Amino acid sequence: MSAVKKIAVLTSGGDSQGMNAAVRAVVRSGLYRGLEVFGIQRGYQGLLNEDLRPMDLRSVGDIIQRGGTILQTARCKEFMTSEGQQRGADVLRKYGIDGLVVIGGDGSYQGANKLSKLGIKTMGLPGTIDNDIPFTDFTIGFDTAVSIVVDAINKLRDTMTSHERSSVVEVMGRHCGDIALYAGLASGAESILVPEVPFDIREISRRMKENFQNGKRHSIIIVAEGVGRGEDIAREITEHSGIEPRVTVLGHIQRGGTPTHNDRILASRLGDFAVQRLVEGDSGKACGIIKGELVTTDIEKVVSTKKTIDMELYNLALRLAQ
Repeated sequence: MSAVKKIAVLTSGGDSQGMNAAVRAVVRSGLYRGLEVFGIQRGYQGLLNEDLRPMDLRSVGDIIQRGGTILQTARCKEFMTSEGQQRGADVLRKYGIDGLVVIGGDGSYQGANKLSKLGIKTMGLPGTIDNDIPFTDFTIGFDTAVSIVVDAINKLRDTMTSHERSSVVEVMGRHCGDIALYAGLASGAESILVPEVPFDIREISRRMKENFQNGKRHSIIIVAEGVGRGEDIAREITEHSGIEPRVTVLGHIQRGGTPTHNDRILASRLGDFAVQRLVEGDSGKACGIIKGELVTTDIEKVVSTKKTIDMELYNLALRLAQ
């Protein structure tokens, strides 16, 4: 017999492409297993406001290809308090909901962890473009965000080459430089600046100047926002080399658009997996994918562990950026 009868799903924190595919998978997987499924609007704020609605097959029709989240998302300061967390658990019990799937990043996981400790069966799905959740190789939305950045750099490289200029591209990633690293490697960026690895702006400037003197017609530097503002990096390069890079800040465009097939498949697999684990009686876990295999990790362990950068990949990018 199923350990749960009625489940709910919410999306929280920053949106990411593939969240809708994950919501669809949770709803349809739950219905397939004979469960009642509710959608909670606007994350934890909606939970406290009792903004819940029953979901059926049609509720999630024609959304797998859409970016954003049909459930919407919002930040909720009240839910950061113990009183707010207790109220959230009480609302779920009031509606007879005995299982909750939370789709989001670190802050969303923190909330799911608190609800788990209050007796609510919870599962976390990694929905964030930053790829900053540990114990999963990839998060939902990361592949699409990287594809958007690579496409932008391809376009920038065309015009930079035409004018024989350099370009600084600022991308998202306050604490994790994976978007910069993967996009930089995929697009052949000459320098990749991430918050996890120290860098010498003088050496970067010297190498850029030398490359131009040796006939190179363009240069792309990709900067994760956690390193600093692209404008400031460009100003330092100009001071040390005399070269004036053009700056492009991609901003929230990285969160929008149609999810790639990789993100749709990952979201679908993880959504179904989360429901399966709830049905089997599991709780307080974060779902992820490691070397192609779906895994769960105690959510307490996930929220207390910092994601580390893949130094092998970073060093590969360095070797190839000559």
